[in-house]
Amino acid sequence: MMLNSDTMELDLPPTHSETESGFSDCGSGAGPDGAGPGGAGGGPARVLEPGEPGRRDLAHLSREERRRRRRATAKYRTAHATRERIRVEAFNLAFAELRKLLPTLPPDKKLSKIEILRLAICYISYLNHVLDV
Repeated sequence: MMLNSDTMELDLPPTHSETESGFSDCGSGAGPDGAGPGGAGGGPARVLEPGEPGRRDLAHLSREERRRRRRATAKYRTAHATRERIRVEAFNLAFAELRKLLPTLPPDKKLSKIEILRLAICYISYLNHVLDV
């Protein structure tokens, strides 16, 4: 962007029309004719979140930068947190099922995950020894 010395206004790149302001990418969704993305009367435009780039802003970014910006949205973070919670619950359930198969004294003794894994290794080794004899 360059300043024009005659009018002291910004010379916009050719992709912008003279009727658009510099804030047209801020999520209004309206073009020069006032119609939203669905045309005239096509329903409400999607409102961009603060910090969410407009589509035109993404064109010049690298794949990694586009991915980083997409992951910064609240919707993505919420979905990611939900997926992670489900993964951790499944992980804990698998440890609980493995724990039920291992003999300990007392039987209801609380074991950490690393203790469960070590005990499972020892128990499998013991069972292999029993089968070999």
